[in-house]
Formats: sequence, structure tokens, C-alpha cells
Amino acid sequence: MILVGNQRSGARDLAAHLLKDENEHVSVYELRGFVANDLTGALREVEAVSRGTRCKQYLFSLSLNPPPSEQVRTEAFEAAINRAEDRLGLNGQPRAVVFHEKEGRRHAHAVWSRIDAEQMKAVQLSFTRTKLQELSRELYLEHGWEMPQGMTDRTRRDPRNFSLDEWQQCQRRGRDPREIKAAIQDAWAMSDSKDALAHALEERGFQLARGDRRGFVALDHNGEPYSIAKYAGIKTKEVHNRLGQDSELPSVDDAKDHIARGMIPAMERLRREVQHKDHAEKEAFETQRQALTQRQRAERELMRRQHEARHWEEARQRQSRFRPGLKGIWDHLRGEHRRITEQNMREAYDCHLRDRAQRDGLILRHLDQRNALSDKRDQERKRLEEIQRHLLAEQQRYEAMRMASSRPAFEKALTCSPDCYHSEVESRTFMIDV
Repeated sequence: MILVGNQRSGARDLAAHLLKDENEHVSVYELRGFVANDLTGALREVEAVSRGTRCKQYLFSLSLNPPPSEQVRTEAFEAAINRAEDRLGLNGQPRAVVFHEKEGRRHAHAVWSRIDAEQMKAVQLSFTRTKLQELSRELYLEHGWEMPQGMTDRTRRDPRNFSLDEWQQCQRRGRDPREIKAAIQDAWAMSDSKDALAHALEERGFQLARGDRRGFVALDHNGEPYSIAKYAGIKTKEVHNRLGQDSELPSVDDAKDHIARGMIPAMERLRREVQHKDHAEKEAFETQRQALTQRQRAERELMRRQHEARHWEEARQRQSRFRPGLKGIWDHLRGEHRRITEQNMREAYDCHLRDRAQRDGLILRHLDQRNALSDKRDQERKRLEEIQRHLLAEQQRYEAMRMASSRPAFEKALTCSPDCYHSEVESRTFMIDV
């Protein structure tokens, strides 16, 4: 697991951060060596003791983050904290341990007092970063976890060191030629004039235009031209006989401009629909997350109460083994009292392990529930993001098509006479990118 530690002060701020309600579950697991029985009081206690020294950073805070895909039990966290304590030279110092759960992940924070109360001086800490990195590598190897690349290759420590494929613009979209041929043949068969053919093609996603060399062409929504004669399977002369002159039809550039002008707002409308859907999905997820968190908190509180009641009942039963009065004195003399004490301690520790295992089982089950909810949301979010990226790329492609189709007529207008220039400008709308 990733171990990050630092020396610090600010007991009140640290306690507030560790107890912050933005986490779905917060559990103060251990308070060792403090008079206070709450986290804020414990850390303020360290601050008060430090006033008798010249130490400014009287706390050492350590965060323990396991791999996102791993479910780590409490005993593994405890072992890592104890080993870190030994490496840092903080053995026996007052310590607090807090567990956080958020977004289906569980991590821990450990805070030590650096102040040695007997000698009234701070414990010297040296090379803490190196020591924690070494321990972190050991933990990854011992548990068989996949080690982060930053631990094995220092050049890859910065997450920004990756490359992205360049966006390819104006790609031709693949389309089955048989579909195109069938659509154009069907439109030709049901049309007896130029206007009828234009309408029939428009219903099938094409626009009739005047080709440069092919006579009449049909453009699909990507601006790709297809010869009417070739795809309808007829002679060019027959096309001209039915449709007449092509001078009244828009050119290929004009048709592309018209297609782009219609598709750009369509792409914007679809993108807004995707955004609305993502917002609705996010609100639904948040409602489910809050309901799940409340239900899990209730289950944990119920288990805590059950454990507490059982703890006192078992403690009462163990205490009842000691006989009162003269019989108790006799038990002391013959060593029976010591045997019962040792038995009670063993059973109490076994009960502690049993309760901890039950808590871990409940916590791991809750983490699985939270991860299942997050996975569902992540899959939907990624799907909508992919749709959004595709729509944005399409919109940019149509904007580029519109610019490209306007440029030839603009250049032609610049080279003709003033009267021709004004006529050309009035007949077309140009988009000039300044």
C-alpha cells in the first residue's frame, strides 16, 4: 500500500480533517496513550504537552492507501502501522488510528505524538520518506499486489508522462456500398422529375447536387458524392433526359455547406440531450449512494451495539468464575486465581479477534456493495462520455466541411469583377475565421 507521512502541527485542524463528514464512513479505531477518549481531545492533548518543549511540529501523520482493486482487512492495516512505527522510531508513542471509506475504497490514517513525555523532547525523525517507500515496496511484494509503475521506474512517477493519439479530422466514414446503391436506385425508381428525385434522396439522407464531371450526384450526410448514373445503374443520357439541365442545382460545395448547416445544430441538440441524461444519471446515483450509506451506517451501529452488549455479558460471565470470601483467598493461595485470570485474558482476546473479524466481514460486504454501485455509474458515465466525444468530433468535422465548402466560392469572388463579386457575395453566406 502507498504510505505517505509528514511531520505537522495543527491538532485541531488535523482532527477536523480526519473526522470530516465528506467520507461515507469514519471510524476512530484506536486511541493509545491518551487521557482523552475522543480524537480531538487526544490531539489537543499532544499540543498541550508540546508547549513544554520547543518542538513546533509535534505530530507525525501517516496515510495508508491500499491498491484500489484490493480489499484489505483491519489486521493488515494494523501490521503495516506497527511496522511503520518501528521503522520511524515511534515505538510506544501515543497513537491514534482512523479508518475512512469513500467511493467504495477503504484507507487508514495513523497519527503519532512526537513528544517523549518522560524526557520532554521530540523524537528525532530522519529519512522518513525513504523508510516509508521501502516499507511500501515490501508490503506490495508480500501481499502479491501489482506494484505501481512509479515504484519500479522513477521516470514514470509523474502521471502526466503519457501520450495521446492525435485526433484525425475529416475521416471518411465507412458505409456499405450496397446500402448506398439500393437507396439511390429506390429514389430513382419512384421519381419522375428533378424535384421528386431531390425529395426522395433527401428522405434517404442524401442531397442532389451538380457534380464537376459526373453530372448529377448525391451527397450523403458526410459530404461524400456518389454519381446518380453509376449507382442507379443507368446511362448518363437517360439521367439528363429525365432531370434536364443541372444548372439550377447547387454545386457540391454549396451542398456540403447546406449539409453542414443542418448537421451542426443537430449535433448540438444531441450533445445537450447527452448532458441532460448524464445529469439525471448523476442525481440518481447520488440518491442511491446516500441511501446505501445510511443503510450501511445503521447496520454498523446495530453490530456495534450487539458487540457491546455481548462484550459486557461475556465479561460478567468471566468475572463470575472468581469465588468470593474465604474461597477466593484459598484460590489465591493455591494459584487458581491466576489460572482463571490467564484463561479470562485468553478468552477476552479471542472474543476481540472474533468481533474484529465480524466487523471486517461487514465492512468488506459494504465495500462490495459500494463498488458495485460505483461500477454501474462508471460504465454509464464512460458510455455517455464516449457518445459526447463522438458527437463533438462530428460537429467539428461539419464545421470544417462548412469552412472548406465556402472557401472556393470566396476565392472566386475575389478574382471576378466588382459586379460579379457583389452577385457572388449576395448568393452565398460565407463564414470567415479571423
